[in-house]
Amino acid sequence: MTFSFGLGLRSQHYHDFLEKPQPVDWLEVISDNYMVDGGKPLAMLDRIRADYPMVMHGVSMSIGSLKGVDPEYLRKLKRLEQRIQPMWISDHLCWTGVHGRNLHDLLPLPFSEEALQVVTRNVEQVQDFLQRPLVLENVSSYVEFKESEMTEWDFLAEITKRTGCKLLLDINNIYVSAFNHGFSATEFIRGIPKQSVMQFHLAGHQNNGDHIIDTHDHPVCQDVWGLYREALGHFGFIPTMIERDDNIPELSELLDELNYARDIADQVLSQQVAV
Repeated sequence: MTFSFGLGLRSQHYHDFLEKPQPVDWLEVISDNYMVDGGKPLAMLDRIRADYPMVMHGVSMSIGSLKGVDPEYLRKLKRLEQRIQPMWISDHLCWTGVHGRNLHDLLPLPFSEEALQVVTRNVEQVQDFLQRPLVLENVSSYVEFKESEMTEWDFLAEITKRTGCKLLLDINNIYVSAFNHGFSATEFIRGIPKQSVMQFHLAGHQNNGDHIIDTHDHPVCQDVWGLYREALGHFGFIPTMIERDDNIPELSELLDELNYARDIADQVLSQQVAV
């Protein structure tokens, strides 16, 4: 797992991974796409899993829900975990619906003590059920809550302290939220406990001039690559992956981005060793 680089597995690339070995150390799969009893996607997943380690990444856990995490969702998640034996399981620090309706969006939380208590209770529910640490990803945001009582990074740090969960830092999401709200992305990174981070995401976005939308449909921009350098300098190496959710290119293009991430990691970590 140390010094490893992965890609998000997308259906457009199933055959690329089945036809010949690809230069990736592991694959991240969207849990919700495979929490079913059968079908072609699950069959393809089984075949690819035979050759590649995997991690599971969800989009519908709704860890910020006042009602707690849906027990049926957790049962399905557990079945998939038992099937593919992931290295870790992650989801987003957000809420995704209300009154039993999934809004199919990753909605941010207020950074308050009340929200901390809700998330802590839900993380403990999930970790007790799965019997492993949950990994939570920071989401991008476009509005702020007047109820917030602390910074996002203090909120994340406190969750890890109270629950023992780990973090998936999406470097692009940090950049997007910092731009939209005017805080320091560097301060965000330095405010996260080093031992709490399990994984990095690298992705692209849409810059609209006065605000940025986290679209995950573009290559990683140079500013985000620069922030990745900062993160490596602060945390040391963390397993890193390229994430593309829309406008998905040929696998070769994503592999080129992954190689660029490798080059940056080599440069930063070599400098640390030299010092």
